[in-house]
Amino acid sequence: MLNDIYNKRIIELAGNIPRLGRLAAPDASATAHSKLCGSTVKIDLTMDGPVVTDFAHDVKACALGQASSSIMARHVVGSTASELRDLRETVRRMLKENGSPPQGKWADIALLEPVRDYKARHASTMLTFDAVVDAIGQIEAKAKEAAPAQG
Repeated sequence: MLNDIYNKRIIELAGNIPRLGRLAAPDASATAHSKLCGSTVKIDLTMDGPVVTDFAHDVKACALGQASSSIMARHVVGSTASELRDLRETVRRMLKENGSPPQGKWADIALLEPVRDYKARHASTMLTFDAVVDAIGQIEAKAKEAAPAQG
């Protein structure tokens, strides 16, 4: 039942999203958009090597996109590029392949597990994860381009 995915905790997360806005000088920005529902998440990211040092986002999404963005914003600073790539894959598997939700600091993502039964909601739930991985890729590409110039 659709009420299962819009439970009290999801609504609380969606209504209390930290780090809203934009960064003044991000290392990269990325936008993820769901054509199906119209949800959009724009993120700004700064990194020091492989570690996220700052994050902000503009979230124009349904409650599920807002909740996943809220969880991301609570834990992304201090996370590494490889951790965030693994996280996106874990969430994708949780939704599409009945995989287990992530553990540790990302355990709140388990609240989104009932979304797996509603394929039309997968894209909005994944937006923040896709945008963060996109921005990480941009930052890493810039670093590779700069490395030969320094050597």
